[in-house]
Amino acid sequence: MAANFLQSLYNLADTFFLGSLGAEAVSAPSITYNVSFFLIAFGTGFSLAGTTLISQLYGRTKKMGDHLDRLASQVFLINIAMSLLVVIAGVMAADLLCLILNVPEGQTLIYTKEYMVLTFMGMPFMFTDQILRSALQGLGDSMTPLIVQAVTVVLNCILDPIFIFVFDMEVVGAAIATNIARFVSAMIALYILLSGKKGIRVRARYMAPEWRVLRKIFQIGFPSAVGQSISSLGFAVVQGVTNSFGPAVIAAFGIGSKITSFFQMPAMGISQGVQVLTARKLGEDNNKDAGRIVSIAMWTIGIFISIGMGICMVYGEWVMGFFVSDGDVIFYGVQYFRVVTLSIVVFGFYTVMSGAFNGGGKTKYTMWANILRLWGIRVPLSYIMPPLFGTYGLWMAMFLSNMIAFLVLLVPFSKGKWKERIDSRFILGE
Repeated sequence: MAANFLQSLYNLADTFFLGSLGAEAVSAPSITYNVSFFLIAFGTGFSLAGTTLISQLYGRTKKMGDHLDRLASQVFLINIAMSLLVVIAGVMAADLLCLILNVPEGQTLIYTKEYMVLTFMGMPFMFTDQILRSALQGLGDSMTPLIVQAVTVVLNCILDPIFIFVFDMEVVGAAIATNIARFVSAMIALYILLSGKKGIRVRARYMAPEWRVLRKIFQIGFPSAVGQSISSLGFAVVQGVTNSFGPAVIAAFGIGSKITSFFQMPAMGISQGVQVLTARKLGEDNNKDAGRIVSIAMWTIGIFISIGMGICMVYGEWVMGFFVSDGDVIFYGVQYFRVVTLSIVVFGFYTVMSGAFNGGGKTKYTMWANILRLWGIRVPLSYIMPPLFGTYGLWMAMFLSNMIAFLVLLVPFSKGKWKERIDSRFILGE
């Protein structure tokens, strides 16, 4: 939870410092976030597969050793390859992406292109950090990635005002500061992974592709990657609709989304905890305890996220005003909070259920639910409802997509479709 909280501070720090430069500047990270996540999702999908496989294998064998090192090395191999593809695709497609997203001409377009290109160039650093989290969380060690995150997030918060204001680099400065912080994080992650100081080691002799292992990583990781990337593409399309309302709505949507994501960090952290612990229990053939873990997580997140969303609902004007002083941005931000907050609470439960499916390696269920949420509901409604209800229609499309997706995923979850032990012969050679 804390690591995800810190991860969100990368974007929140950029948003906070760029907010003083105006709506055009603060729009750049908002627009770039959804586009970059479309490509990042492939890396996170395969990292998720690594966490599940490492955790289930550890639950089965109850020991460290070469099998886990082989698995971690193959996860490292596939993530590094994906990061290089993201850099190439992202940089080459930046102009096209801005065109597709209907980014307003002028300063908003200039800022967005600058921020987007630099963000893509820093992707290998982010992917390396994800590999560390994937490997260590699979063993139940979430503290080490947290410490690494804390150091680099503090560094980013220090560098942001220096590059933005002191060096007068504005939006470019924010992106450079973030890349420097992520580079430091990547170097720390590489040291830990290559030294084996935390019980699992990426070894050069295991870096040659093992197609049997890569096939299993692909089987679990690809549906998750597709679900997340196609969903984020849907977010990008919705961002394009939002962009047609002008800088004030773009800024309000960007800030509001980051704030709700910030309060949803506990759900994402608990979901990852559910993934690791249920995978461990399923590896032990202990379905009863796996079910108890999910039940406790549901209660926990219900309390956490309700408090956060309640603050946004009641004190929305103050929350928005902390980031920006523009009256129009605050107006639309308060409107956003009043419509979407209940669905964010429900989506917290959806996130926990997703963790259970991921722990069982049943990622196809979450893939289809994510695609339905964005492309079956949110994208169509984002085009249909705003002409009828203005910005209220845009927020309602988000509300309905979250609520319906939760109900859809609840059906297979309640039937126990997520409770499955993965066949480990692909790595054990049995």
